[in-house]
Amino acid sequence: MARKVYKWAGQPQQAQEKVFKNLISTARHTVFGKDHYFDQIQNYEDFKKHVPVRDYEGLKDYIQMIRQGKKDVLWKGKPIYFAKTSGTTSGAKYIPITKESMPYQISAAKEALLLYIAETGNSGFVDGKMIFLQGSPEVDDSNAVKTGRLSGIVAHYVPKYLQKNRLPSWETNCIDDWESKVDAIVKETVVEDMRLISGIPSWVQMYFEKLMEHEGKKVTEIFPNLSLFVYGGVNYEPYRKHMEDLLGKKVDAIELFPASEGFFAYQDKQYKAAGTDMGMLLLLNSGIFYEFIRADEFFEDAPARITIEDVDLGVNYVMIISTNAGLWAYNIGDTIEFTSLKPYRIIVTGRIKHFISAFGEHVIGKEVEQSIQHAVSGTDVKIKEFTVAPQVNPHEDSLPYHEWFIEFENEPDDLVSFSRKIDQEMQQQNSYYYDLIQGKILRPLVVTRVVKNGFDKYMRSVGKLGGQNKIPRLSNDRKIADQLKTR
Repeated sequence: MARKVYKWAGQPQQAQEKVFKNLISTARHTVFGKDHYFDQIQNYEDFKKHVPVRDYEGLKDYIQMIRQGKKDVLWKGKPIYFAKTSGTTSGAKYIPITKESMPYQISAAKEALLLYIAETGNSGFVDGKMIFLQGSPEVDDSNAVKTGRLSGIVAHYVPKYLQKNRLPSWETNCIDDWESKVDAIVKETVVEDMRLISGIPSWVQMYFEKLMEHEGKKVTEIFPNLSLFVYGGVNYEPYRKHMEDLLGKKVDAIELFPASEGFFAYQDKQYKAAGTDMGMLLLLNSGIFYEFIRADEFFEDAPARITIEDVDLGVNYVMIISTNAGLWAYNIGDTIEFTSLKPYRIIVTGRIKHFISAFGEHVIGKEVEQSIQHAVSGTDVKIKEFTVAPQVNPHEDSLPYHEWFIEFENEPDDLVSFSRKIDQEMQQQNSYYYDLIQGKILRPLVVTRVVKNGFDKYMRSVGKLGGQNKIPRLSNDRKIADQLKTR
């Protein structure tokens, strides 16, 4: 299997060209294909000319046609599912999953685990219990296309040989209230031989805390054979120190990059391996054709669109996808950076809509995460959660500033010194921020403590506690900040 993976990874342009040609030829006679002259598309330049970049709003009319029962709209036939996700301007979003795209949602995670076993020799987790903290697996089949959360849809495709070791039970997984669900998961798992735990770090953290509350022990004392943590959705580094404290020891981890729109990348090497580039292997033969736009040019009138052939290391790109589920030049909203070009490996740097540029500084998620990691390094400080927002109109007679809302598990002895350390690293990370501080346009950042469980209370108040929901690392307004101020 490893030879097969690294064969296509070693021929990236050929892999993507094959995917591109298959996508265009398969969708040539769809409504979208006819609207966008797919019969005239011979190469990538033709594609860019006929198919503009768009987000969900740009595909909404086509999605609506499918929901009304029409076939051959975005892809041949009808989707087998719609993955329902939370939207912002669009409300709920319905992302198509087809019989061609579904297998890759399963095989990618399997490949990541098999590559891990091949590299480390650790296969013991297969003999014990495994858990994936996820949303409800229930699927609504009352419409023309079955609809559910991605995690619920994927639950129907778990191989039979893994079902006997998989937790939580179906009944527990269907509990709507997240806190009640986690309590039930604790009761189900605390007596089991748990060896693999998977989920978004913030919600796994809640599960670990409740386990410790229940048993009065570290997680690896409760589960001595626990050897692997599989995660995705957010950067693990801000959580690592507190998670390792909860665990009681270091546990191997595998990072995944799945989404309703496709499974894009997975960690194919353990970072501790000598000479290994940090990052996840970009999946170039999985029915997805990738384009990239520099994040600092994205909001210009006609930003350049490029393929993997022309990307550079260390540049923040918006990732654009065309898929065998019928998404075309689709902006998923994530920004990435390449850490390796042989093979192509990436890290997720944030969301194109999640940034602070109230004064032209264009601070991104990667910068705030690295700055807080720098501040806690070598200290006993543990951070449970954080987010950042601008304070444009401070009440006191002072300059504007960035306000960092932090829920501490272990507070620093000197909050002023800790804040200064974050700010100095931010100036190192972002030259625009440096200029604004040095030019006395902004004053150094301010840290505001968030009360215990304050972030959980906020997420509950907006109906997004648990599942695949995440706190934005940063916002260009104070909608979240003002809510946290009142808690």
